[in-house]
This record gives sequence, structure tokens and C-alpha cells, in this order.
Amino acid sequence: MERKVGSSTLTAKEVKAALEKSTTLTAEEEKALRMRHGAGAPSKSAPLPRAAGANAELADELLVIEMQLMKAMRARTAAKATKAPAAVHTREAPANAAKDKIVRALRAKKK
Repeated sequence: MERKVGSSTLTAKEVKAALEKSTTLTAEEEKALRMRHGAGAPSKSAPLPRAAGANAELADELLVIEMQLMKAMRARTAAKATKAPAAVHTREAPANAAKDKIVRALRAKKK
């Protein structure tokens, strides 16, 4: 076996450029190389990879789930927006909502 005479050092820029061109690496392999050589993600504005890949049926199912979650999130934020504002806290009243809840529960238990 022949011994290599020279040595070479890869820079983060070289690794990043090579990873952007590569199509054969898995996501785990690419992540390991990026972490090992300190190469960041290709671009902050680059789109995220699709979980469904080329499977159209799975993409449709994921879209339906995403739409349901967005609807639930909008309903939750709308409910919070329409909720009555919290009572104004005076010197005697505690400012912590959790503490308020505990005090109310103890008062109700006392009665």
C-alpha cells in the first residue's frame, strides 16, 4: 500500500459548496458533514425539504393535517384575543395567575 505524501485541509466554504452540489447523501450524512466541518446551512431563505418526497398521497395527507392545525391555532388565538382582560392588580391582589388560581381554589374549599 502506497503512502500519501501530501496533506490537504478542507475549509468550511469548500465543504458547503460540495454539499450543495451533492445529491447522493442522506440527510443524516449531510448533517454529520456540516457539523464536522463547521459548514452552515446552504441559505437561510432556502425552502425546507418536503417530508413526503415524491409520494403525492402522503403529501396530500400532510397538507390536510397542516390545514387542521392552522385552523385550530387560529381558533385558539382568536379565543385569547376575545377573552376579557385580567383584573387590575392592586397592592393586595397577587400579580401571578397561577397564584390567583390556587388562592381561589383554597377559598372555595374553605367555604
